[in-house]
Amino acid sequence: MQHQKDTNLGERDKEVLASVIKLHIQTGEPIGSVTLAQRSRENLSSATIRNILSDLEAAGYLTHPHTSAGRMPTDKGYRFYVDHMLESRTRPSKSDEAVIRRYLNGEEPLTTQELMERTSHLLSEVSENVGFVLTPFVTHDPLKHLKFVKLADHRILVIIVLNSGLVQDRVIRVTEDFTQDELDRAARYVVENYSGKNLIEIRNDLIQLMKEEKALYDRMLQNVILLCNKGLDAGVEAEVYVDGASNMLNRPDFLDTDKMQALFRMFEEKSKLVRILNECINVTSGVSVKIGSENALATMQNCAIIASPYTFTNNIVGGIGIVGPTRMEYARVISIVEYVAKLFERALNADT
Repeated sequence: MQHQKDTNLGERDKEVLASVIKLHIQTGEPIGSVTLAQRSRENLSSATIRNILSDLEAAGYLTHPHTSAGRMPTDKGYRFYVDHMLESRTRPSKSDEAVIRRYLNGEEPLTTQELMERTSHLLSEVSENVGFVLTPFVTHDPLKHLKFVKLADHRILVIIVLNSGLVQDRVIRVTEDFTQDELDRAARYVVENYSGKNLIEIRNDLIQLMKEEKALYDRMLQNVILLCNKGLDAGVEAEVYVDGASNMLNRPDFLDTDKMQALFRMFEEKSKLVRILNECINVTSGVSVKIGSENALATMQNCAIIASPYTFTNNIVGGIGIVGPTRMEYARVISIVEYVAKLFERALNADT
């Protein structure tokens, strides 16, 4: 969350801005000067507060609906609040922590996929927003095991087991008629020679292998090159587990049907969602927050994304987080994402 510091706001401005944002997050309504005067720590009058509200609006931190004298925060207002005015982050509340631990500290061992599904559901459940887990990019996750299975009609099932525990499977079509024994030998060669390397490294090695003379005469090596070129597609992106999109239906912030439908379509377009979420994962400074218009995609400009990277064997490989309306409890949600990321990372690395 590295943003340039704004030094133009005085203490009174900050107090009023923080009050507007906190009350608006609670109520969803525009906040008027009388309400703010009643809550002012400095006993500011309504007239003084009206002047401050006008100044904050002129500076772009607040706006107001045409039908109301009350103000609501803009994306710029939320950004200032998140960067400069949130109380120092602590662990989640005891009730949130109890829910989180119930999900992620179970006795039964989970596969990597089950852990990711459970974590996205947990984030959705505890925040009442949309929870997501971005898987490691397949191309950067080292290979652990590989299997080719002969199917009918010149098709082959490729099963890739990655170091993180993720399992990828895909069906490729070939013109050659391989026996299952040939497929087994090719898979064995790849595992014995390339286990621990990622898919990009394996493909680069195979390109070199194709240039060597022995590959011209060795049937098994030819099989390996052909099968890996088709089966280990280095263009495969990360996947994303998403849970809780229906939570958006209950939000007054998303009453516009067209905007809601566009948002749902985006949640279904996993490749586009992966790109958006990957941009939000700040690999250097923990939790990152993107608010409204800071999201490049128009569909996401009513949303905030709070995301945290996670590591596997000390390398940042993916991220978890929450998508919700810009009107969200930032302090609470940031603490949830930060805490869940640590537990998720611990669980993911447990068997390494």
